[in-house]
Parts: sequence; C-alpha cells; structure tokens
Amino acid sequence: MSEYILEMRQITKEFTGVKALSNVNFKVKKGEIHCLVGENGAGKSTLMKILSGVYPYGSYTGDIIFNDKVQQFNKINDSVETGVVIIYQELALFPDLSVYENIFIGNEVNHSGILDFNKTIVESKKLLDKVKLKVTPETLIKDLGVGKQQLIEIAKALSKDVKLLILDEPTAALNEDDSENLLELLRELKKQGITCIMISHKLKEVISIADKATVIRDGETICTLDASKGEINEGAIIKNMVGREIEDIYPKREKKVLGEKVIELSKWTAYDPQLGRNVSKDIDLHVRKGEIVGIAGLMGSGRTELALSIFGNSKSYKLQGSLLVEGIPVNFKHTSQAIKSGIAYVTEDRKGDGLFLLQDIKNNITAANLKGISSNGIINVNEEINIADHYKGSLGIKTSSLQQLVGNLSGGNQQKVSLGKWLFVGPKLLILDEPTRGIDVGAKFEIYSVMNELIDQGMSIIMISSELGEVLGMSDRIYVMAEGEIKGELSSEEADQEKIIQLATQ
Repeated sequence: MSEYILEMRQITKEFTGVKALSNVNFKVKKGEIHCLVGENGAGKSTLMKILSGVYPYGSYTGDIIFNDKVQQFNKINDSVETGVVIIYQELALFPDLSVYENIFIGNEVNHSGILDFNKTIVESKKLLDKVKLKVTPETLIKDLGVGKQQLIEIAKALSKDVKLLILDEPTAALNEDDSENLLELLRELKKQGITCIMISHKLKEVISIADKATVIRDGETICTLDASKGEINEGAIIKNMVGREIEDIYPKREKKVLGEKVIELSKWTAYDPQLGRNVSKDIDLHVRKGEIVGIAGLMGSGRTELALSIFGNSKSYKLQGSLLVEGIPVNFKHTSQAIKSGIAYVTEDRKGDGLFLLQDIKNNITAANLKGISSNGIINVNEEINIADHYKGSLGIKTSSLQQLVGNLSGGNQQKVSLGKWLFVGPKLLILDEPTRGIDVGAKFEIYSVMNELIDQGMSIIMISSELGEVLGMSDRIYVMAEGEIKGELSSEEADQEKIIQLATQ
C-alpha cells in the first residue's frame, strides 16, 4: 500500500472559459497535518470542492486517488462514504436543533427506520468527549459560541468514520484561546490516525501545526514545504504565495504631526435591553486627524458593540455620555446621520451585513451613497460605472468585469469592494472591524497600504482587530477592551503582545 492516503494528479478545472486550476498535483501522507495555502482566488477551495464531490466527476480533468483507488465522486455523499469530510468556514449547523441532533443529522441512529434517541445521545457524549467539549448533548446550537460550534462540526465529522478531515479556515472567526484549542485537537486526532488538510491564511498557525504545506498560486501548484526539513517558515510561505518577498508585512509610513480630534467619547455607555446589561461602559476615547487607533481585546470584549453604538446605534442601545465629532456634540438616531457627519463603518461580517452578494461590483460600491450618482432621483449609470472603475483601480480589485457578482469574488476582493463602498461616502473617520479577517497575506498587505494612503490624505481610522500583530503593526495608539470597558491605552512605542494580553484579561 502507498504511504499516501490522497493523490490528486493533473487536476484542471474551468469556469466559463476561466481556468481556475491548471494541472494541479497534490499529495497527502497518511496521518499527517497538511496545510494548503495561497492567496484568495488561488484555487484552494476549488481543489477541495473537487475532492469532496461538490464539483462532480466529469466537471474537471485529472485523477483523485484515495486509499490506492481512483475515485469518481459524483456528489458529496460519495466522498463522505469513502471517509472524506469537509468542514467549511461558514458552519453548516442548525441553530434551533440540539447538539446531538446536529451531530447525527443525515447519519441518524435508527433501528428498522425508527430513530433511537437514547443511543444517539449516548453516542453524542462519546464524540463530545473525543473533541474535549463539555456541553450536554441536549444543548441548543444557538446557545453556544463559535468556538464550541466548530468542535461540534468536528464531532459531526467523526460520527461519519472520517479518514481525511478537511478544514477550510477553521479559526477565521475564533479568538486566540479557541484557535489554540482547535489546533491542539487536530494534533490529538493526528495521534489517533486521522489525516487532516487545513486551509488557512494565518501563517503562525500553519507554522505551528503543519507537517507539510502546499502552496497554490494562480491555480497552479508552486511547491510543497516540509516541516521536518525546516522549510515551513513565514518568509518561504509568503515568497511562494505571492511570487515575491514581502520584507515587512506591515508597510511603514512616516510619522506626522496629528491634527485636531475628529471624534471624542466621554463616559460613553451603551446598554443592551435584550441582554439586560451594558455592552460598553464609561468609555473615554478620542481619535485625531491622520491617526490609526487600534482597539484590541478578546472576543466578547465589546469592541464591535462600541463601533455600532457610535455608528448610528443600529442595535437600539440605550446610550449615555457624550459623543463629539470635530468638537460638535452629536446624537445619532440613525446610521444615515452618522454617515452625514463623516463616519463610515466597514463591518466584520462582509457577507452577512456588508455586501449584497447577489448584486454586481458597481451596485455594491455605490450602495451607501446613491445620491452621489443621482440627479432628480434617477441614477446616472455612466457615473456609477466611472465611480466603480475608479475604486476598482485604486483598491486593486481583481475582476474581469464590474458586472461580476460580488458573491463570486474571493474574500480579499470582497473586502476591497466593502472598503470602496464606504470610501465613496467620503468619510472623515473610517471604522474598520476585523479588516483582514479571512484574507491572505498578499491581500492584507494591499489593505494595509490603502489604510496608510488614507491616513496620508488626512483621514482617521479606528481599527478593531483580533490579530495582535496587526494591531501592533498598524496602530499609532491602542485601546484595550475587556467586559465592555477600556482597560488601558498604549502608545505604539510602549505596546507589545504581553501588555495587551494582560490588559485584555483583567
């Protein structure tokens, strides 16, 4: 028998004349953790969709050899029955069903067609123990955090006698503790003989966990790096991913004398009636013209809630305290008032809240400022195209046409469209909530460069990020939040990861 559980040979896949994959070769040894890395749009997810049967046999050319047999997966169930299970970034769980129902959905425990709920619960407990998750099987999914839901997805995969587990950006929405717990579980599964393929943009995770890492660029296999030979390091991965060396992931900008305060919060408190508690409490914060202010903190620390309370209070929090924009007291009742005052907010959930996935690029870019392309209530289509084309060029949006649906773009290009949408309103203050979540290192560098250009033009930015390296690399000052309060303020010179973590865990 071969030492490889999987070989994908000469895989080629086209979409309406566009070659997404070109003669890709990919090999995975039994019992290893193999990371698949590359820029957004490189072809990683397409390759895994072929492997998992989403794109059926015949829609591509090349061979899949799994456990020494050539496979012809015509649907997802074909791959699952063979022992290949994929977990996507967007979790496929039913929030109003229990943990045990979700684990065994589509794979129900039954006798002669009659569901055996007692045995289902017993088997669920065994699987929950395997993934080291301490919840009762009867718990509803909607009552659990994202980290625990991710573990339930893995328990669900284990219920199907998985031999090859594929995880697509499994830690994208997790905080650092949940991410480390998940990586530790993958190491444990490896000891149990389960092979894992992990797609990730987080290079530190790849370096810490991968036995091998295969790089795909522009639909082609570039190389496979081997940890045992010391080949898996940040420099090597980046160079092969983007085709060039990025000396500094965080582009430098010259320090300038900062202008007047663009925004200032004093004793700012936001009470959420649904939760019955304050989500922000006694916040004192300011941002000056030409400054990037980072907001760090663990998941649930109140960072996003603070941003939403500033940006028109769309969640209808009960607000106290003062908010000044350029020294003038304001009391926003709606997001449109915040936009009119020069504040824009790029949401952390670009797919759910930030973009219209079934509309094209030009419609999305102009969506927040239709008055800017209208006359007497009629949209000037030519002006809309010109505006969209301007942001396509200035932000480096990679697309064949402005008519391309946003839902078909890579994550990095979707984020650039979301950014273009809010730049078109002409803000003085741009709030960026997790601006590089789920995008690759090349696209991150481009986003960071755009941020620096905006600062040079006199804009101000609040950046909320769970990546400490990003906060440290891009911020002039940093506020650290925990439990809805600001626990400390650090200058870029004095800030380091240890100080941020200490404040975030107070």
